[in-house]
Amino acid sequence: MAEAKIKTVQGGMVNENIKMTGKTVLITGANTGMGLATAIDMGKRGARVIMTSRNMDRGNEAKDTAVKESGSENIIVKQLDLSSMESIRVFADDINKTESKLDVLINNAGVMMCPQSKTKDGFEMQFGVNHLGHFLLTNLLLDLIKKSAPSRIVTVSSAAHYKYLGAAIHWDDLNLEKNYTPTTAYAQSKLMNVLFSRELSKRLEGTGVTSNSLEPGAVKTDLQRHVGTHENPTFMDRIMGWANSLTRRWWRTPEQGAQTQIYCAVAPELEGVTGKFFANCKQTGESNDAKRDDFAKRLWDISEEYTGLKQKSEEQQKTESPNGGEVPKADDCEVAQKET
Repeated sequence: MAEAKIKTVQGGMVNENIKMTGKTVLITGANTGMGLATAIDMGKRGARVIMTSRNMDRGNEAKDTAVKESGSENIIVKQLDLSSMESIRVFADDINKTESKLDVLINNAGVMMCPQSKTKDGFEMQFGVNHLGHFLLTNLLLDLIKKSAPSRIVTVSSAAHYKYLGAAIHWDDLNLEKNYTPTTAYAQSKLMNVLFSRELSKRLEGTGVTSNSLEPGAVKTDLQRHVGTHENPTFMDRIMGWANSLTRRWWRTPEQGAQTQIYCAVAPELEGVTGKFFANCKQTGESNDAKRDDFAKRLWDISEEYTGLKQKSEEQQKTESPNGGEVPKADDCEVAQKET
C-alpha cells in the first residue's frame, strides 16, 4: 500500500512532520515576534538555526527562549544591525568564514512607520533597513547559498505593498526627503521587497536557488509600536492608527503570522518554485507595480550603487574580461535604511 503523502498545511499551520534535519537556516530579526517564532519552529524541525539581533542582550534572551521551547541546542545568535552596512559586511564575512552551508535565508527583520530618521549610512530608515540592508546581506551571502543548492531565499514583505495602500517607488526621492510620511516610507520599502525578490529570482535562474516573497497578514508584535503615535499625522497615518487600535484584538499571534514564511522555507511542493508571492501559505497575486520587471531591474541597479556592490561587480567583470578592457555600464537610472 502506497505511503500517504504528508499534507503540508493543516488548520493554517505548517505540518510539524516536515523536517529540516541537516539544513542551516538564517533568520534576520529573530529576537522577537515572527522571527523568534520561526527560529523555534526551525529548531523543532531539526535545523541548525542562526538567529540575528541588533541588540545582543535581547538576542541572547531570545536564543535561550528558542532553545528551551524547541528542545534544540543547535541554535546560535549573532549580532547584525541592518541599519549599518559596516555591520552587515562584518556579519556576512563571519558567516562565510564559519558556516559550510546556508540552505535557507529568511529576510524577516524590519522597521515600520517609524519617525523620520536615517541609517548610519544616511538613508531613510525604512528604505535602508527593510530594503537596502537585506539587499546587501543577501548578495554578500549568495555564493554560500548557491554552494548549498537546492536552497531558498525568503523575503517578508507586507500587504502594504499594494497600490490601494498608497505604495509607490518615489524614483526622484527614494529617501523621501521632500515629503516624508511614515506610511509612505513603509509602503515603498515593502514594495521594494517584492521587486527585489522578483529580480533576484531571475538572476538566480539555473543555480538551484529560489527566491520568493510573502505577506504574513496582521500580526501582534512590537513592530507596530510607532503606528498612530506620530506628531502631525497624515490622513493615511490616522487611518492606520485607528485600524491598529480597533482590530488588533483579532490579529494573528507571532506563531500564526510566521506560518507563511515557514511554508516558503520548508514546503516540499515549492522545490524549484521561484519569483512568486505568497499569503496564507498559498501563492497569491502581488500588486501590478510589483510585477514590473523594468521597476525591478531599475531598483536593483540603484541598490547596487547605493550599497557599493556595483563597483565591485564591475571590477570583477573587468578582471574576467579577455582583453582587460572597460566593462560596459548598465543604463544609467536617474534617481531624477525587525519584522514585517
